[in-house]
Amino acid sequence: MAEIQLGNIESRFAEMIWKNEPVSSSELVKMAAVEFAWKRTTTHTVLRRLIDKGLFQNDNGTVTSLISEQEFHSMQSRKIVDESFHGSLPAFIAAFASNKKLTKAEVDEIQKMIDAFRGE
Repeated sequence: MAEIQLGNIESRFAEMIWKNEPVSSSELVKMAAVEFAWKRTTTHTVLRRLIDKGLFQNDNGTVTSLISEQEFHSMQSRKIVDESFHGSLPAFIAAFASNKKLTKAEVDEIQKMIDAFRGE
């Protein structure tokens, strides 16, 4: 799948869509007016950009995702690991954990994921 890059405002708008989908484009206009103080044309312009990037579709005024929020964040995470840590997930985790003390609950959750991958 092609790389999808979003600016900060596009990311916030995409999150709004994911949180509320399926959502009508007219409802998006109302929500964006409140959240971002956008006019209708701005909302439609940003929505069009996200549709052109392959994240969403607008079918007869109803906006739904083509890529889920989880899939999108997974793609972004893989990109960071690939680009910054030469594809090494252990190097990423080591760097992350060196700057943040993991809680027992986080360690347990990570261990459950490791066990699941091992098939235990």
